[in-house]
Amino acid sequence: MELCDLRTIETLLTRHGFHFSKSMGQNFLIDPQIPYNIAAASQADSACCVLEIGPGIGPLTKELAQRAGKVISVELDKSLLPVLAETMADFGNVEIVSGDVMKLDLNTLVEEKFDGLRPIVCANLPYNITTPVLTKLVETPCFETITVLIQKEVAQRLAAPQGSSDGGAFSLYLQYFMEVEALFDVPRDKFVPAPKVTSAVLRCVRRSKPAVEVEDEAFFFKVIRGAFLLRRKTLVNSLASALPEWDKPTIAHAIEACGLSPTVRGETLTLTDFAHLSAALKKL
Repeated sequence: MELCDLRTIETLLTRHGFHFSKSMGQNFLIDPQIPYNIAAASQADSACCVLEIGPGIGPLTKELAQRAGKVISVELDKSLLPVLAETMADFGNVEIVSGDVMKLDLNTLVEEKFDGLRPIVCANLPYNITTPVLTKLVETPCFETITVLIQKEVAQRLAAPQGSSDGGAFSLYLQYFMEVEALFDVPRDKFVPAPKVTSAVLRCVRRSKPAVEVEDEAFFFKVIRGAFLLRRKTLVNSLASALPEWDKPTIAHAIEACGLSPTVRGETLTLTDFAHLSAALKKL
């Protein structure tokens, strides 16, 4: 069954009485080259078990199943379960899990279902859950790689060079733990229904150790978030709002002690800069 053929999709969905849900961000791929390319980018092999999130009717699942030792696909929409039972019937290494990935204990899922295979992630993510899902996946350290199809603008932001105006607090968080790269674009017309924006594939590879060494990780990230709280303001003003326990002169002193301009903005700092700044603030 060609799961990216528009006529096949319409016949399949009509037979099962399925209707697209805008709230779930459902957009199905209609070009078979795209799921092939995404699965190839994931570098899944027989030693891997792939966690897929939101399989839809299964075009990416099918490609992953042909490469990986096992595929665990988590689907929130129960109306898609009978569709997947049909489309995945020939793949004995695919298991569909009905549930919300944000509510699942992923460590337990890996222990119970991954059969000791190397855990990786590959998914076509709904745009509206990109950040919380990526956060949860990063916080599950057993996942070595994360390959996801997301909104192009978001992918570019997450892969932006440190210290550029394109990045943000979450991109620095992600790059602290992962090596991040935007691979290729996927145009709107490759989906049904067509989304309003272009998509892109983002690949994240977990670092053997975080990008920089910090003494207090929680405070380090608090400083980063604070630096972007008032993005158009100077770093001094933004941090003064985020860290009320430090007054402006103290913050300015810490910034200058790190060799930075007193008028610098948070978006121009790298992870190394933030590591030095958070250490300087702790000393004061």
